Amino acid sequence: MPATPAWPPRSAPRLFVPQPVTAGAPVTVDGNAAHYLGKVMRIAPGDAVILCDNETGEWACKVLDAGKRQVMLEPVEMLRPREEVPDFWLVPALLKKDRFDLVLEKATELGVRAVRPVVTRRCVADKLNADRARMIVTEAAEQCARTALPDLAEPVKLDSLLRAWPTDRALFFADELGGEPADQAFRANTGPAALLTGPEGGFDEAERAAIRALPQARAITLGPRILRGETAAIAATALWMGTVGDWRA
Repeated sequence: MPATPAWPPRSAPRLFVPQPVTAGAPVTVDGNAAHYLGKVMRIAPGDAVILCDNETGEWACKVLDAGKRQVMLEPVEMLRPREEVPDFWLVPALLKKDRFDLVLEKATELGVRAVRPVVTRRCVADKLNADRARMIVTEAAEQCARTALPDLAEPVKLDSLLRAWPTDRALFFADELGGEPADQAFRANTGPAALLTGPEGGFDEAERAAIRALPQARAITLGPRILRGETAAIAATALWMGTVGDWRA
């Protein structure tokens, strides 16, 4: 006899929803999410959909009704609890829209716990479209099977960021003028950590001095080449995850 197909199938669509999910309590999906399920994925009653609520975890759900404007789903079983990601923040200077979109997407895929955008003197951009940013991190989390969305903060100016910096969190400063090799610095820290990367034009001397004066800051180098802002943020995050983060497992 042929083997019984696995349920839910690996190909089941995956969505984050804003409300908590509980077993047996129907969930109604509308708007763009309903359009995606109905028109793009062409779901029908009885099909499986994976829902995540950023609170409890990941749920296998059965489609009860697939209308043009709404889709009703029944949570059947929890597949995974909400994941516990490493306590690592990415603190990237704002970049041009397409480049910062890439930073948000890849930071989510790499597993950062939070993104804290910062505005420096040489930033080309000084604002962030919050709705667009949340959409980017949510779609990235859906695609890479995260069960926890990264916390996304409003941009703040560098001086405000430094004044309010937590006393117990190391701030690794990717300084283009050099510092301690990044992997060595990462391994030497056992507590909460964050990574600060610069804008297209880099940090000016006053900013560099202010960052280095912060007791929690540690200047690091990312190698012999000057990296673009988005490259530095992505590469250093990957290095941290591979050195002391959850990639080691």
